[in-house]
Amino acid sequence: MDENEMDIVEGRVVEALPSTLFRVEVSGGKQILSNLAGRMRVHKIKVLVGDKVSMQIDPYSGRGRIIKRL
Repeated sequence: MDENEMDIVEGRVVEALPSTLFRVEVSGGKQILSNLAGRMRVHKIKVLVGDKVSMQIDPYSGRGRIIKRL
């Protein structure tokens, strides 16, 4: 599946968890457990609580991958 074919949503980081996991709140008040994409780890982009992020939603597990900090 290509990056453009996956669902991309925006949300706000609510909680930072160990090992680069984050709890992100999307529109509607739903919270999704997300991790950082590899590119963000390689370039050492920091994500803090309260940051607005763009992420891809996995259709199978319902988890997210943070791909951009807005």
